[in-house]
Amino acid sequence: MATDQRTRAAVPPAREPLPRVPFTVADEIARHCADAREPNTVHIELHLPGRVARDRLCAAFDQALARHPRVLMRERRRGPFARRYEWELTDRARPDVVVFPPCEPGALARARHRALAEPPSLADPPPLRLEVVEEPDAKGCVLLLALHHTALDGPAGLRIVATAAELYGGRTAPPAAPPDRPPAGAAPRPGGRGAPVARVAAGSPGPTPGNALLVTELPVPRRPSGAAHTVNDQLMVATALTVADWNRRQGAPERPLRITMPVDDRDRGPEMPIGNGTRLVEVAYDPAEVRPGSDIGALLRATAGRTRALKALDRPPLGRTAELLTSPVVPAAARAVLARGARRLGAPWISTTLLSNLGRIPYPMDFGDAGRASAVWVSAPAAMPRGLTFTTASTGGRLHLAVRWSRTLLGDGDGRRITETFADRLAATDAEAL
Repeated sequence: MATDQRTRAAVPPAREPLPRVPFTVADEIARHCADAREPNTVHIELHLPGRVARDRLCAAFDQALARHPRVLMRERRRGPFARRYEWELTDRARPDVVVFPPCEPGALARARHRALAEPPSLADPPPLRLEVVEEPDAKGCVLLLALHHTALDGPAGLRIVATAAELYGGRTAPPAAPPDRPPAGAAPRPGGRGAPVARVAAGSPGPTPGNALLVTELPVPRRPSGAAHTVNDQLMVATALTVADWNRRQGAPERPLRITMPVDDRDRGPEMPIGNGTRLVEVAYDPAEVRPGSDIGALLRATAGRTRALKALDRPPLGRTAELLTSPVVPAAARAVLARGARRLGAPWISTTLLSNLGRIPYPMDFGDAGRASAVWVSAPAAMPRGLTFTTASTGGRLHLAVRWSRTLLGDGDGRRITETFADRLAATDAEAL
């Protein structure tokens, strides 16, 4: 009897299964359409005037992850006939989440390349990586966060870094209010959905696949007093004019433009839902609206009406088609084949480009003795067939623009020209220029 009791006592207790969360529509579509040649990453870059203490930052970031437990997720293994992709919610992060590359010339450029080319693993929680970058001739440092976009978006990443800043600096920031949305209204939608839309015309791509990135700082454009349009509308007009101008110079045929615009209604406070929480809408333009000599004032007013109506729409995050493709009526592996096929067949109707305007960063990003972030850049992935994205954020009255492109579509010189054109077209929307 005693032997039987000892044997039973030696058997470890059964481990409780980890909590599971089904993939959202956005998660699953991203998982289906993954392409190793163009990793699906979001890059977030904060420039601090001082340098952080290593152990203190690691502790603050570890605590920030614990305060947002939804980020401590990994993709659950599944069988060939499983009908859902699921996240497993764990209780701890892998040990190498925060990385300190060598302090040497060119460290920032190499860290940016890694953020675009080396996605964090979905198998080891959390699906992100924070690099603390220092260069010999720089007094401050750069915090560079790479997110796997199958799991997380830019606003979620910023919320996690904001919590780490509060913990590191010892100052709790007041909760940020959610964005106000105007009531729904009807707005014309040029560029009918049945017609193929303009693609970004090919430039002079190089032999290496993947994404490239260019960041720049611009003045925030001013608006006339009482204007109906917003800075986001000015950015949208600049994007449309930039792509139309680029395509015209490349000799591409005129077609309607459609620009994807993420809309985020989440509260920005400490309880902000973590994951992929934006919904995508598309702002359309007829070719005649974006020809040389177009009336910028009229274009801003038309854009304001369209974006107001689109932001107020109640629709699934990626539309009805994506919702149908992720319905768990057949195994997930079969849905993946369907989703990839639909993407290939629907490429002529996928939007021309994407503009993601994060607006004024709603957190102080105060790292105590290391200082407040003087600049925040975020970039969205630029996989084909779009191949080009514009992402903007503002801090301290300055606009931080990240232009990201697919190397199979554009070369570095093309990216510079597009960035310069965007700055010029944005300046044309400024109150003094109108």
